[in-house]
Amino acid sequence: MIDLGLSKLAIIGVVALVVIGPEKLPRVARMAGTLYGRAQRYLHDVKSEVSREIELDELRNLQKEVQETAQSIKDSVENTIAQNIDDVDAAWRDLPSSTAPSATMSDLERKARDFRRKKLVRNSAVPGWYKQRHGGKAHIMSGAARVKKFRPRSSNTSSFF
Repeated sequence: MIDLGLSKLAIIGVVALVVIGPEKLPRVARMAGTLYGRAQRYLHDVKSEVSREIELDELRNLQKEVQETAQSIKDSVENTIAQNIDDVDAAWRDLPSSTAPSATMSDLERKARDFRRKKLVRNSAVPGWYKQRHGGKAHIMSGAARVKKFRPRSSNTSSFF
């Protein structure tokens, strides 16, 4: 920018003092500072707007590239799926009709009955008397209670003997 040394600033100050006068100098200096601040803000706004436009332009280019890539991938996937469907249709047409599995009504009834029975076993609750008789868990036991229950018993229970 402008190279202003201390001597040049002193000369400018003396000339301004002579031309403007000592009464008006503070007001003129204040106005010059205000104008300088406005100019700095304006330059900052212009710079930020230019950088924002550059970023938006880059984003638009990136979006265009991504859309083109996605469209090409979509086209290739659709072509692959169409080829696979054609292959499966051709293989299905070539199969003899006698190899197709035929489910009879009795098979379906048997499967439904087995499914209901297994579902009942999975979802039914075990009665408390059955658990008690066969050693099942009746309630949840904490870790400390489990340690106490299964701790090995010593022959000496008292420390006085």
